[in-house]
Amino acid sequence: MEHIQVRLVKSLIGETQRVRETVRSLGLRKLNQVVKVRNNRAMRGMLRKVSHLVKIEV
Repeated sequence: MEHIQVRLVKSLIGETQRVRETVRSLGLRKLNQVVKVRNNRAMRGMLRKVSHLVKIEV
């Protein structure tokens, strides 16, 4: 499977607990941190939920 690179570009201040947990489950902790996640339905769903906070780099 391919991987997707995800970068956290906005702060989690003011976000709901659920959004914070989703970002954390993607492996993102700090601003501008980049992680590789698998390109599957579950990950794409999580990315869609936090799309206003992350930048997706294929």
